[in-house]
Amino acid sequence: MAAVDIDVPVETEPKIHNQQDLERQAEGFKEQGNALYSKKDYSEAFNYYTKAIDTCPKNASYYGNRAATLMMLCRFREALEDSQQAVRLDDCFMKGHLREGKCHLSLGNAMAASRCFEKNKNAATLLEYERMADFGFEKRDFRKVVYCMDRALALASACHRFKILKAECLALLGRYPEAQSVASDILRMDSTNADALYVRGLCLYYEDCIDKAVQFFVQALRMAPDHEKARLACRNAKALKAKKEEGNQAFKNNNYEAAYQLYSEALMIDPNNIKTNAKLYCNRATAGAKLKKLNQAIEDCTSAIKLDDTYIKAYLRRAQCYMDTEQYEEAVRDYEKVYQTEKTSDHKHLLKTAQLQLKKSKRKDYYKVLGVGKNATEDEIKKAYRKRALMHHPDRHSAATLEVQKEEEKKFKEVGEAFTVLSDPKKKIRYDNGHDLDDDGGFDGGDSGPGNFFFQFG
Repeated sequence: MAAVDIDVPVETEPKIHNQQDLERQAEGFKEQGNALYSKKDYSEAFNYYTKAIDTCPKNASYYGNRAATLMMLCRFREALEDSQQAVRLDDCFMKGHLREGKCHLSLGNAMAASRCFEKNKNAATLLEYERMADFGFEKRDFRKVVYCMDRALALASACHRFKILKAECLALLGRYPEAQSVASDILRMDSTNADALYVRGLCLYYEDCIDKAVQFFVQALRMAPDHEKARLACRNAKALKAKKEEGNQAFKNNNYEAAYQLYSEALMIDPNNIKTNAKLYCNRATAGAKLKKLNQAIEDCTSAIKLDDTYIKAYLRRAQCYMDTEQYEEAVRDYEKVYQTEKTSDHKHLLKTAQLQLKKSKRKDYYKVLGVGKNATEDEIKKAYRKRALMHHPDRHSAATLEVQKEEEKKFKEVGEAFTVLSDPKKKIRYDNGHDLDDDGGFDGGDSGPGNFFFQFG
């Protein structure tokens, strides 16, 4: 039996399955079509624009270009169809509306032409809003971008591109519920929209829900592998989480220097992540306080509060640092803020303690007058008194100027006053507890003058 010949189709062009490769090939066809159009070879230009459309059928500009070619060939009905398809794909495609209007006009459809030319005016307005929005985004004026997109959406309410840009800027402004709402609306209609997935992830990322954010970024990249913003955000999210966890682990291991350094490195990753950075500043302040870097710790808490003025933990940490540096007025102010926000018994106790320390700080510090610590023993107080009384005794300064004599006499009396209180257990307790000593008879002169005490140790 004779062999049967089988016709095997020969592939003249390699099959392309990757979307990016398809888009590149379509752009190549379009460029060839443009070159032929410039040479007025409209029939051949038409063929190449058709190839571009067959390769990527959702690109409005390819239909627009083919419509222009058909108009040059006086094939107005076909040109009208292509123009209408172009504006269906992109309602903001100004040339598409213009060409549709010209086709209607050439075919005698005056009313339809008039509507298209009106849309063209709207398209020009939209382009201006887009230009202003791009400039605003570049300058990080996100409020301006939201304003422009709201006006653009009034003219093109179904434009996903405008909605996404608005949502992204709402997220960057910290208006996460609004941004999430816009992105979710788009995802309900198109669950594979990479831009909307990116915005959802961005909101979660800025709300410090990093694990969930990464899931959305990964999904966006699955839909659009070249999505640069999603790739950068995903990288930052993973780096931020890893560095923060390293810092936390170092702190738990009491390695405060390493923790301080790791939190510093984490703060360099993404200045836009306000919520996470507020926590990092507060964490670094905690490590700094352990390292006795109290002034830097106060600065870090202040930075955290600037980023998130509802961050109670930062107020508490700063207040404690103020207490440790004897800045009691500032500590009282922070504790008042905390207690107004969260009226707990612990916060009330902290506020009362700070208020007491502030009150005590406004009196003479008798411990400082004698040059002893607040935990000094009775013997240490007596020895310190004798030393200071000798130092400031009027007899030692009889040859000094009148001004010096008065100053030394004043100090001598303060030394005696301090000893009167700190050597009397009852008065010392009242003084340490912040009570007014005048209520207890205070200093009645009598036998407790500085001279008498001085000679008791003779």
